[in-house]
This record gives sequence, C-alpha cells and structure tokens, in this order.
Amino acid sequence: MITMSGYMRYFMSVVMFFSLFSSCESNNLEKSGDVVESIQKKERVDGVIVALGDSLTAGYGVELQGAYPALLQNKLEADGYRYKVVNAGVSAETTSGTLSRLDWILSQKPDIILLVIGANDGLRGIDIQLIRSNLEAILTRLKDEGIVTVLGGMMMVWNLGEEYTLQYNAIYPQMAEKFELIYMPFFLEDVAAVAALNRADGIHPNERGYEIITDNIYPYVLKAIARAKDLPRNQ
Repeated sequence: MITMSGYMRYFMSVVMFFSLFSSCESNNLEKSGDVVESIQKKERVDGVIVALGDSLTAGYGVELQGAYPALLQNKLEADGYRYKVVNAGVSAETTSGTLSRLDWILSQKPDIILLVIGANDGLRGIDIQLIRSNLEAILTRLKDEGIVTVLGGMMMVWNLGEEYTLQYNAIYPQMAEKFELIYMPFFLEDVAAVAALNRADGIHPNERGYEIITDNIYPYVLKAIARAKDLPRNQ
C-alpha cells in the first residue's frame, strides 16, 4: 500500500513536471487516432473495451504496446477472452475534454469503458463542482447507453489544501456508489511513488509499472465482462 508520504512524493513530482502533460497532447492524439482504426475492422470479437483517460492511459513515454490497454489485451487473449481493447487515452486531458469527445467514443460502440480521468483537473485546481458535474454527465451518458463502466479512482494530497483535497478524494467513491459502478479505488496502487516503476519524471509509469497496473485492474475488467454479458443488449 502507498503511504500518505508516498502520495505526497508522487504528487509533488507531478506538480513539478506538469508541463509534460500538455507537451505530449498532440502526440497521443495521433496515437489514439491510429489505434481506433483497429476497432473499425470487422473482427470476430465478443465485445469492445475502450480505455478512456489521459496520459496515464495513453502510455506517455512508453511504446503503445507497453501501455496498460495493450497489456490488458494480451492478458485477456491469453485467458481466452475475445475482447478488443482500444487505447483512447489523450495526454493533458481533463474531465471537460473527455466529456467533449464522448460522442466520438460512443461511435466506436464500446461494451465496456475503463474510465480513468480527473488527475489533471485536480492538479490545475479546477473547481470541484465542475469536476463532479463533468463526471456525472459522462457517467449518466454511459449508463443511458447501457455501457458497463469501470471507474479508476485518483487521489490528491494535502499540499493542494485540506478542504480541496478532501472534496476531491471523495468524488470517485461517491460517483461509484451513485452510478453503481465497478470501482478500482486507486488506479496507481502499488505504482505511485515507487521510483523503479516510473519513468525518470516520477509521474508516468514505465513498462514494469504498467504491468502491475494491468494485473491490478484485471479483476475489475473480468467483473465488467461478466456484467456486460448479463445486459439485454448482449443477450
């Protein structure tokens, strides 16, 4: 488990290198555009999983096949699951950005969405009510479309101010409960603040870090697959 001091080291590092999120945005937009071509191919699959988020999903600094969506694809295939996993991560994205491109995401006909977004909102000190309203709008739309959602939680620490941090950290469990989501409490569990599992910037996981993230999220993905099979749209 990551201690509060570990969280502090991690997020202080994030603040110091925050400009990297913006500098790599266009690069990961191209990545996302390239990968989505695969979802448009007529393949024999049981469903489509879209990994939706920022640079933590896109895989900043690692090859596309080293980011967690590609590793998840490999793990599912090895276990006999015929699901296509699409990396729809865009670096520097906030909840507002995710909401603005939701129509495009839904045009890909996902059965399951792995939603890991909001770290950049917190680092920028974006109003808590805006973060909350954006997430509610995103999750309401996904629910209305009958898409099973796994929510990956994020955390901020006390250097952003006690009131803001408490309110921010409460958003994810509140959203999970309200929308009855499959909930992974902390997406970076066992990876944040561990130097050997992150790139030199101290922010982004390296290949080994993504392997751990993939192992951690995998049980939640299996729950999502089981839940998706029970939906009327898949019967």
